[in-house]
Amino acid sequence: MTAQTPEQIPAITPSEVQAKLDQGWSLVDVRRDDEWAAGHLEGAVHIPLDQLPDRVAEVPDRAVVYCHAGGRSARAPGFLLAQGRTAVNLDGGITDWTAEGHPVVN
Repeated sequence: MTAQTPEQIPAITPSEVQAKLDQGWSLVDVRRDDEWAAGHLEGAVHIPLDQLPDRVAEVPDRAVVYCHAGGRSARAPGFLLAQGRTAVNLDGGITDWTAEGHPVVN
């Protein structure tokens, strides 16, 4: 995966996620298995970041990618864009998601 500067990474805030979902976008959680089990966004697909290159075919065409705080998932949009997918990073990850009062499921 190629590195991008923060200004080059397409990102959205937790308050913008629902609009993307309403437009048919999907959620992709790139955290580790133990993080996923502790709680994740409802309806998300779980593909740990280190497995993303091998499992790119499982990524929906338009994806909101997230991790714990947004650092790991920030690496995914550029890679996914190069693979013909459209992707944005959830800025602040699940940490900001829950801080804004949005739910998680186990």
